[in-house]
Amino acid sequence: MEFERKASVTILSALLPILLLLSACNSTPDYAPKPRGYARIYFPKHEYQQYNTDCPYTFNYPTYAVVEPDKSREAKPCWINLQLPQFNGTLHLSYQPVTSKKVFNELVEDAHTFAFKHTVKATSIDEGIIRYPDRKVYGIYYTIDGNAASSAQFFLTDSTHHYLRGALYFNTQPKLDSIQPVLDFVKKDIAVLIKSFKWKG
Repeated sequence: MEFERKASVTILSALLPILLLLSACNSTPDYAPKPRGYARIYFPKHEYQQYNTDCPYTFNYPTYAVVEPDKSREAKPCWINLQLPQFNGTLHLSYQPVTSKKVFNELVEDAHTFAFKHTVKATSIDEGIIRYPDRKVYGIYYTIDGNAASSAQFFLTDSTHHYLRGALYFNTQPKLDSIQPVLDFVKKDIAVLIKSFKWKG
């Protein structure tokens, strides 16, 4: 009888710390996964420099951008890329001379077609008129919302001799919620480019 009592006390004293430990573990609140985080983005100052070469146009562009000639197979003279290395993006600029009314209409229609190719992924596509008659700069700015590959496109023309198309792409899978701060920042610099744009003759 005495032996049985001692044995049960020994078992209880051995189990008590384990029971206390298990009850402490169960008192923690339910686990909830944290939302996905994104790397902190450092934005440079909005400072600009002038692009002025032998090409028939000039404009101001951000100092953090690097201008490179377009090296694609279909590239023509005065096709350039504004590389945005800090944001892993590129603003493609392609120039075409306007040689006839027919060519002009085709170029304008191409810009519309290229912008609306993103309809599948876009939630909306808005068109804004660009008009600076004092510099003979006219065009349309396409704002493409949603997870489309390109979020901003535009074309500029004098309607008679010159035409330039721009398209912004990021070298990453398009997820609007993650690139939105960068997109808002870059769009301000695209606006400066357009407002400062001039044809050379």
